[in-house]
Amino acid sequence: MIGGNILIVDDEPDIRDLVKEILEDEGFTVDVAENAEQAKRLRESFLPDLVLLDIWMPDTDGITLLKEWKETSALNMPVIMMSGHGTVETAVEATKIGAYDFLEKPLSIAKLILTVKHALETASLHRENLRLRSHSQLINVPFGRSGVMQKLREQIIRIANHDAPVLIIGESGTDKEIYARYLHNQSSRSQAPFVNVSVSALPADNAIATLFGREDKEGDRPGLIDQANGGTLFLKDIADTDLTFQAKLQNTIENQLYTRVNGTEFHAADLRFVAATSRNLEDLVKAGRFRDDLYYQLNVLPIRIPSLREHYEDIPELLEFFVNYFVEQQGLSYRHFSVAAQNYLRGYEWPGNIRELKNLVQRLLILGTRETIDVDEIDATFGRTAQKAQDQEFNANFELPLRQAREQFEKAYLQYKLERADGSVSKVAKAVGMERTHLYRKLKTLGIEIKN
Repeated sequence: MIGGNILIVDDEPDIRDLVKEILEDEGFTVDVAENAEQAKRLRESFLPDLVLLDIWMPDTDGITLLKEWKETSALNMPVIMMSGHGTVETAVEATKIGAYDFLEKPLSIAKLILTVKHALETASLHRENLRLRSHSQLINVPFGRSGVMQKLREQIIRIANHDAPVLIIGESGTDKEIYARYLHNQSSRSQAPFVNVSVSALPADNAIATLFGREDKEGDRPGLIDQANGGTLFLKDIADTDLTFQAKLQNTIENQLYTRVNGTEFHAADLRFVAATSRNLEDLVKAGRFRDDLYYQLNVLPIRIPSLREHYEDIPELLEFFVNYFVEQQGLSYRHFSVAAQNYLRGYEWPGNIRELKNLVQRLLILGTRETIDVDEIDATFGRTAQKAQDQEFNANFELPLRQAREQFEKAYLQYKLERADGSVSKVAKAVGMERTHLYRKLKTLGIEIKN
């Protein structure tokens, strides 16, 4: 049964009450308005999924109200017009403005119910198509022109048509699903289903049945493996499974056969298993919390996803990508990052990786008012100020000659960068945009000790 909120707008109480009763019997939640002013208020508070709108009303007629909603971008639900004095011209005008359909009074109950259900189904499909198109922009190809990302895409393409299991390893926030989908799309299974399973979200007492299916007196209940038949099953957060689940999964991967819960019949597992984790599975194996045989099976073709700080040169393009994404998908005002802000974010550690960058861009677009996003606004968003950050690492002496002041700052700056990079000169060279040999000379000149 289709559910949803329906608002009836009609100045005739008998019509309102009758239609309300009919639709409530069909399982809908219904509210009513007797004029346009009430309809405007209820559209904000009741949040209808569909509106049945009478054309002829005493204050503001339905066509005028429909135009107002259209012009103010408030026409985000299907509207079905109703009239006892309808003409072809009126119906055409209403549909041109944006009405889904037009019903003549006296209303046919069967036609009313059918039209309402079709309108809600159409709106639901439209929202799902928008969601899929929106999501596909992010999952089509892993983003980045850096050498690190080019090599990663090449690696995925090389292994795409081998059906061996794949283990995707990466820090939290690296969006490992993008890479699993890219692997699937590059493979010979690309036209078959891609089923995404967050195993940590599976019900603890029913995880195995959810994945493998169940057989009972009422008949077979296929699981997620059945849904992925012929395609790819992506198991996110594989480290969060218990040993019983791991044993059944390991047996399925090894034999390419499985049984449902309470079942005895074997079913072919014609699919590719891709697992992902942000945790160290070797440590979990040593601790006895992850089966070693499953780990070795999944680790046949490992794919390591680099953290964002490992391909910092992609950050400016990522910032622009997400700005355009939120402008297009959420209607936010366009803003651009200054060069200083881009360079500043290139040197940020990004503990939350791509997810953190995406959230930062969205927050800045929503809360900011200036056309340009600069360092001070980013620092305020991070919850600190640039001056405080500098004061923690460097106390400026404005009485020094320029050369000495510059050297003092460079020393404090590079010591800070080395500390953040755990002493790695290579990482610092990338972060500050210097050749490594040049950086070694600079460190020696400034008297900075390099820890081996």
